[in-house]
Amino acid sequence: MDGLGVSILSLSLIFLATTLGSALVFFFKKNYSARTSSIIVGLASGIMIATSFFGLLQPSIEESVANYDKSLSWLPPLVGFILGALLLFVLDKVVPHIHKTERDDSEGIKTNRINKNTKFILAVTLHNIPEGIAVGLVCGIALNQGTQASIIAALTLAIGIAIQNFPEGSAVSIPLLNENVSKTKAFFLGALTGIVEPIFGVIALFLASQLTFMLPYLLSFAAGAMIYVTIDELVPEFKEVGNGHAGIWSFIIGFAIMMLLEVVL
Repeated sequence: MDGLGVSILSLSLIFLATTLGSALVFFFKKNYSARTSSIIVGLASGIMIATSFFGLLQPSIEESVANYDKSLSWLPPLVGFILGALLLFVLDKVVPHIHKTERDDSEGIKTNRINKNTKFILAVTLHNIPEGIAVGLVCGIALNQGTQASIIAALTLAIGIAIQNFPEGSAVSIPLLNENVSKTKAFFLGALTGIVEPIFGVIALFLASQLTFMLPYLLSFAAGAMIYVTIDELVPEFKEVGNGHAGIWSFIIGFAIMMLLEVVL
């Protein structure tokens, strides 16, 4: 498989995983238990943290060391990382959203024009943007380099994101049933949260393929955004919603899965 093929496959895979996860709404009549929710969110957290390090920060540092003056090689990973986290911080303060449909405490700009379900969808959509950027960037590297290592790296990252997107899709669609949303509408809303991933993935792929000198900044930028989202939203959630230890062990398993994929592939 060449760089173009793995790019198409990877961006399709992460969206397909979310869509298939959302389709579970047709087989469930009620939301997950608190313990199951904790496990799902913990798994997603572990995968995202591992992906940020193995798939983004480490390549950012390697690219920077290889292409920048030794005295300044630390600058691109650091600047990109901070800017990525800062962007998500700003979006968190500006975009109206809630992290769980049963909560009434919305974040971002206060408005009564957006209902609770829409705010919930916006929260998950914000969460998915950094993931799409991350996959797009490594696909851009694969497109540029065309080496077996870069192609496998792109596919590994996409598989990891897809693994956590599947339960995440269902975690969006199924709770909407409690808000009197039909199963069909809940499915489409769940799938819709995943469409931003290939969209932002294509944008990131284009930037990575055209602005190769910016790769260290772009990779660490995506890492900063993903780590911010994980710490801000996911870690507190799996500690709150149910069995904290189940979430912690699920986090460790998610991290271990990505580490295993990195070593084996």
